[in-house]
Amino acid sequence: MLVVEAKLKNGTPEQYHRLDEAIKTSQFVRNCCVRHWMDNKGTTRNDLQKLCSVLANNKETPWVNKLNSQARQSAADRPWQSISRFYHNCRANISGKKGFPRFKKHSRSVEYKREHLTFVTPKSGFYVKLF
Repeated sequence: MLVVEAKLKNGTPEQYHRLDEAIKTSQFVRNCCVRHWMDNKGTTRNDLQKLCSVLANNKETPWVNKLNSQARQSAADRPWQSISRFYHNCRANISGKKGFPRFKKHSRSVEYKREHLTFVTPKSGFYVKLF
């Protein structure tokens, strides 16, 4: 899996608005996953992935369906990483704070996972696929 970081510079107001919507939706999915874990004992990673599809098909939250499904799933992966780190710290008897998962107020990114990246040169028709 490739991770590519990109920043939007000199974009149109429409592009900035769409990016803000994607970031806010990703934050909403993450916070819903943390709330689901807090309310339901024995929640697993698969339960959080299922919650993504439930949120996408919910009539009360139609904006969640506008976000790419892979971005929704990665937004559900982030809280699970913090939950598993919390459990690991508790089992290892680490002194001090254990890192209880918290709700996020200020998110700055949305993650789109890619399996490959394609570069195409328009004149020659030559393309390169990175895996």
